[in-house]
Amino acid sequence: MKAPLPHGQVSRRDLFRVAGRYGLSSTLFAAGSLGGAMTLSSLAKAAESTYEKRFAKEAKHTLKFGAAGFNARNLLIERAGALFFAQDLEERTDGEIRIEFIGDNQICGQLSCVKKTQQGIVDIYAASTQNSAGGAPYLNVLDYAYVFPGRASQYHFLYHPESQAILRDPLEKRHGLKFLFSHCELRGIQLGLKWQDEPVVDKIETLFGTKNRVTGTQLGRIAMELLQLNPVPVAWEETLDGLKQGLIDGAETWASAVAYANMSPVVSQSVDLKFFCGTEHTSMSASVFDGLEGHLQDAVMESAYTAQVHVQAANEAALVKTVGFSDPQLPGTLFVENNVRPAFLSKDELKKAEEMCSPEFNPEPWAQWRERINQWAGGIDTYTELHRIAREVDADMLPENVEPRRWWKSA
Repeated sequence: MKAPLPHGQVSRRDLFRVAGRYGLSSTLFAAGSLGGAMTLSSLAKAAESTYEKRFAKEAKHTLKFGAAGFNARNLLIERAGALFFAQDLEERTDGEIRIEFIGDNQICGQLSCVKKTQQGIVDIYAASTQNSAGGAPYLNVLDYAYVFPGRASQYHFLYHPESQAILRDPLEKRHGLKFLFSHCELRGIQLGLKWQDEPVVDKIETLFGTKNRVTGTQLGRIAMELLQLNPVPVAWEETLDGLKQGLIDGAETWASAVAYANMSPVVSQSVDLKFFCGTEHTSMSASVFDGLEGHLQDAVMESAYTAQVHVQAANEAALVKTVGFSDPQLPGTLFVENNVRPAFLSKDELKKAEEMCSPEFNPEPWAQWRERINQWAGGIDTYTELHRIAREVDADMLPENVEPRRWWKSA
């Protein structure tokens, strides 16, 4: 038996050896079920069992799932729910739907998965809404600065029946995508190694004039410009090198993204600016969904709901116990092992940032994009409606305490 590698992981080469025999999806599903403790022998045995179960009957539909850079290992760090959803859907449909899960950027990456879904190359994809906004600009609707006070308000909105009219229906009508579920964090500035000897950031002014990577979101760019964060477009895959070499001061992303993408060694401070959404979502081609039989459509929705509930609980736990995004930090977490210091700004400092850049206090820079998004949404004042729903829960509510609802059924 091969001894487990550090953190109980088999090597990438070993994983593909097993996948060559049992298929990549069966191997990844098996790896996900084993969690962190894994040897080559245990993985092969689990993959064989998973393969036999999955192929016990012929599937009616085989759907290709392009999961950007995700795999069984890093989905235990950022709990985005992609593998969980795929497995749940196969089991729920008793194999009538089979998922071909393709992660590790093998078929599409953070910027391209949305386009390849629209082109019919993949049927389902997982990537951040911000990176996907280049191919589906309506996703900018989530990125108004400080519209969400915390992660609880994000989950509350995704479960809310009005998310249909504000987010899901316009996205489907305009871009042919069915928004299924998402992980929820709020973006901050992840400072590179040139900040490792600096005091922990506690004033917003400390970040003024820094140069930071920005994603594909146009609204996120507005927020960064208003906060004097000098947004620089850098591909996600190139961000690590940019931070390592000091070409940029930081990157606007969220804590678990730093951890899952192995960026922790080149990040010194994770500044919890909370200035707009970090939502690693899963969407499906609307035409593919519409082509499924009614009972299978119901199954997709139930699996999406179940995955949303799973993600809500699992990612909140992982942020503290796996990532180390807490004060105090737990020993053995990725941030502690890599000397990443979380910087949690005071309410007064966050309010100062909000008054600088949010549409509520500084509406003019947002006016053009806000009008455009409102038109795409059929005339809804999207910012006002999002702002209202986000404040139906207390700003300090624990995200894991948000009540799950089937958004397409709730009244």
